Amino acid sequence: MPSSSNITIFDTTMRDGEQSPGAAMTLEDKVELGRILDQMGVNVIEAGFPNASNGDFEAVRAVGAVLDNAVLCGLSRAQPRDIERCGEAIKSAKRGRIHTFISTSPIHMKHKLQMAPEQVLDAVTASVTLARKFTDDVEWSAEDATRTERDFLRRCVEAAIKAGATTINIPDTVGYSYPDEYRAIFEDLIAAVPGADRVRFSAHCHNDLGLAVANSLAAVQGGARQIECAINGLGERAGNAALEEIVMALKVRGEDLPYHTAVDPAHLMRASQTVARITGFPVQYNKAIVGKNAFSHESGIHQDGMLKHAQTYEIMRPEDVGQGATSLVMGKLSGRHAFKKKLEELGYTLSDNALADAFHRFKDLCDRKRHVFDEDIIALVDDHIAHADAAIQVTRLRVVAGTDGPQTAEIDLAVNGEAVWRTARGNGPVDAIFNAIKAAAPHEAQLELYQVQAVTEGTDAQANVSVRLSSNGRSVSGRSADADTLVASARAYVAALNRLLALQARQGNADAA
Repeated sequence: MPSSSNITIFDTTMRDGEQSPGAAMTLEDKVELGRILDQMGVNVIEAGFPNASNGDFEAVRAVGAVLDNAVLCGLSRAQPRDIERCGEAIKSAKRGRIHTFISTSPIHMKHKLQMAPEQVLDAVTASVTLARKFTDDVEWSAEDATRTERDFLRRCVEAAIKAGATTINIPDTVGYSYPDEYRAIFEDLIAAVPGADRVRFSAHCHNDLGLAVANSLAAVQGGARQIECAINGLGERAGNAALEEIVMALKVRGEDLPYHTAVDPAHLMRASQTVARITGFPVQYNKAIVGKNAFSHESGIHQDGMLKHAQTYEIMRPEDVGQGATSLVMGKLSGRHAFKKKLEELGYTLSDNALADAFHRFKDLCDRKRHVFDEDIIALVDDHIAHADAAIQVTRLRVVAGTDGPQTAEIDLAVNGEAVWRTARGNGPVDAIFNAIKAAAPHEAQLELYQVQAVTEGTDAQANVSVRLSSNGRSVSGRSADADTLVASARAYVAALNRLLALQARQGNADAA
């Protein structure tokens, strides 16, 4: 394939995606996701903002150490300390990139930077020049580029190229642009800026108007050869362009969009589920490519068409993106071998001990639920992975509720290996459970969100509970699934509390250092 047709996929799930309130990831989370992205063929992985905290610095280094093929990227402002810290963090990888940025729009320069245009131009040159001392792979971004005056944008891009930038990113930072306009920006810069033929242009689109994917594809038609995106479209505000949608749009519409990526689509579902699990952000049912209903058909007309020929209502095959057509009907008579095969079809590989535990929980679920669907198994395994090694674990729960009241909860927790029992009352059974947890594991966190969703249909469906806690300006999410909504509520609350305590511990270590 000619190089002009190859599109570099730049994943920013761990950096821009983590900026979604409540989506904080641990070092271990990032390493796990980094391995998956590397295996699936992502070209560049932006693992964090090294100068934001010691935790982010260490996470970027840890991700770089496990990458076999992808380029490790760290973000930095146009400030010497940021760039130096970033340069140090990316040394762990075989190939590293520094991504430095500065705002260029009039509103950002005036109100955010309080800098004159000439000062910004000087900062562009200085930042890229310094970054080149650490790596020959330097990306420069014009923050809020789509609201930047075109002539000034050309001057900034020219300055970055002269200073040694190898990738020029033109982000639609606030999701303001639309496809024709965004495409024209790239066409203008590539035609008008000296040296534009020596660099790779990149698109980074936000979804505030729901146009992130459309704008990214338009940028490619305008000459961009890198797309910055995130798994499940995770990111600031309304999110980024969704990686899975970009990859499959280029694949399915290859005749009209003759561009190629190195991403293996078979890994998309696994990556999506991993991000949903570690962030606590569930994927909406009708989400393109990786949503539960993306390949579901309920209408009789659609079902009839599918039985006659799958392409009547599906423009891609579910197995192409790792969804996998249902081939096994799982129930209480299913054996361990069938269960293991089903897990492999769903993208899970468990150790012997983890498999034994998951199979035991699966059998318990079968005794309580008439129909066990793929979504039930996914929720069951994800719940086990999320809670298996947690510092605080729910070992027993008993709740008394009803019209007579009062609602009370008795809970046994294992707190760092020690058994703790408490009982509490509340305004309803869930409130009683959360009060009992607070009594057993005292903390000052505030409840921001409590949400319950059914994993599948029916009165015996598992409940998927999400809880968001906040403390000292930090928000974290926890999630759990169980056929008993109250058990799932307790475990989700404890999962969020574990994540919050881990963040606080890392911050304490960073402060001490």
